[in-house]
Amino acid sequence: MAYSHDHGGHRKRMRQKYLENGIDIFTEHEALELYLYYAIPQKDTNALAHRLLKHFGSFSAVFDSSPSLLKEFGLTEYQITLLKLMPDLARIYLVDHSKTKPIEINNLCKYFADKFVGRTNEVMYLLLLDSKNKELFSGVISKGSINSTDVPIKKIVELSLSYNAKAVAIAHNHPGGVALPSQQDIVTTNRVNESLKLINVRLIDHVIVAEDDAISLAQSIYRHQVFISKDDD
Repeated sequence: MAYSHDHGGHRKRMRQKYLENGIDIFTEHEALELYLYYAIPQKDTNALAHRLLKHFGSFSAVFDSSPSLLKEFGLTEYQITLLKLMPDLARIYLVDHSKTKPIEINNLCKYFADKFVGRTNEVMYLLLLDSKNKELFSGVISKGSINSTDVPIKKIVELSLSYNAKAVAIAHNHPGGVALPSQQDIVTTNRVNESLKLINVRLIDHVIVAEDDAISLAQSIYRHQVFISKDDD
């Protein structure tokens, strides 16, 4: 169907609606329809927005879906790229926005949760702090498959020494899983903890993130398996 003058008028009205009122008054399919304007020019995107939401089940799931699945809806590489940019840009925004805020070491679940927005593969994140809990370094130090990631203990130690860190926190995600530590997670945390003790650096937490949930090993029942030695009991 050819792009009609009415559709052009509709797009203009939608843009004005957004600029005047913000996104909160939009339904999810209207918000997605508006976003798709910039991927698909001169075509009605309302029906496509409905189809995508119905198929994937939620607004966020559309953007988190794989390029191959999006391609099945007839989307081009250019259009898929714009859709996939959304969660990645959101993560960059959230991480950058948090830089101006003090780090609460008792709420590292919230700190790390933003770092995993839109990630579909497992990664490990490292946070280095000084003696006043100010951030010295924050970034991804390992990328793995959807099921596992190598833990570069040597790199954690080297970065800790390089930045003269006094405290360290690590985090990794369980894409598509639950925020519960595996036995391997416990073993890995102990290895990191023991390695950092050798250079007088404290491991303050290991956070596991999954979807909208996160667990702090330092504040959970797993604390005694990692952060408290037999001599401390």
